[in-house]
Amino acid sequence: MTSQGPLQTPRDPDQHWPFWFTVPLYPFSQRRTIRRELVPETIWSFDQLQGILYVVTPIRMTIVRLAAGGLLVYAPVAPTKECLRLVNDLVEQYGEIKYIILPTTSGLEHKVFVGPFARKFPSAQVFVAPNQWSFPVNLPLAWLGLPWGRTQKLPKRSSDAPFGDEFDYAMLGPIGLGLGAFEEVAMLHRASQTLLLTDSVVAVPEQPPAIIAAETRAMLFHARDHVSEVVADTPANRLKGWQRIALFSFYFRPSAAGVVSLIPALKDLKTAPDRSRQNYYGLYPFQWQSDWKKSFDALRGEGRLFVAPILQRLILNRDPREAIDWANTVAQWDFRRIITCHMEAPIATNAQEFRAAFSFLEKHPQQEIRYPLPEADFELLRQLEAGLDRTRITPPAQEKV
Repeated sequence: MTSQGPLQTPRDPDQHWPFWFTVPLYPFSQRRTIRRELVPETIWSFDQLQGILYVVTPIRMTIVRLAAGGLLVYAPVAPTKECLRLVNDLVEQYGEIKYIILPTTSGLEHKVFVGPFARKFPSAQVFVAPNQWSFPVNLPLAWLGLPWGRTQKLPKRSSDAPFGDEFDYAMLGPIGLGLGAFEEVAMLHRASQTLLLTDSVVAVPEQPPAIIAAETRAMLFHARDHVSEVVADTPANRLKGWQRIALFSFYFRPSAAGVVSLIPALKDLKTAPDRSRQNYYGLYPFQWQSDWKKSFDALRGEGRLFVAPILQRLILNRDPREAIDWANTVAQWDFRRIITCHMEAPIATNAQEFRAAFSFLEKHPQQEIRYPLPEADFELLRQLEAGLDRTRITPPAQEKV
């Protein structure tokens, strides 16, 4: 029997995140950071990891070098000692952190790190997407942990921002969702022709991103076809596990993964080869169909840009006109790469391919939809949408434009 990785990840004090309980996602208090230079001496990404039940995905901060000196931070991640050391390496070379951007209103996994990160750089100005909200009570920004006296909303026009001579930005939303609003800020760094985005579009890589490639246990956990299978630690099985993780990340319950009901799943525990706590005591309530790879190939679509299924089904279809108008605005910009906060980065692309990702909102798409996502994989999201409509928690979907 081949081991599925160490029973416990070694603790690195430089990767410790003491406030993990505010958003209790795997890997909890241990958050590794990988820094990559995406545009030479100009743009760097800082990847960490988050997930549930070993369904893990990268969460990414981007830092851009300013022509006038200093650095701009887009979507901070957890400021562990390791992360701060990697950031301060850039500060020593290129100058202080001048601006910190919170580019979303609804992404709690992004919002939670802005205050702690900003406090590590007390001279930085903090700019946030304007329509911030909290639940169950809307609180002032300072009460949400953002630094008092140097946090402000992004001006409506990018030319009015202190970094407007180097960046354009456009705000998607607000799109009302009942409890709050969805809003995302796209930022174009003109000099490098780089578009920074949070969640609106993604691309799925064939191979696992570097931050996930080290998560052997997660990949092998999902490489099994059924609970009793013993999975060898091989490159092929790691790849298989990663591709299934991607399916769970976007669909939550992909059509190719049959779900075993609770009682049979508990009975199957005795057949699990690894019943350790790290392996969820042997619980694995899934049975994969033999043709599951077709779902991944359709999801990846040879690396094309697409809007995540949850945004397609539960968010952007609440205001298709707003989303299309924003996509049209961004598509007028001159960019050749996109850096998002999740999955693949950088993505070599252009304005036409970006605009095509939003064709699902149109009755008569301007461009042919390449590699449409299988309707069968949307089943759980359709059920969630029906429940939200029935209870009127969110407004109903609107007609395509």
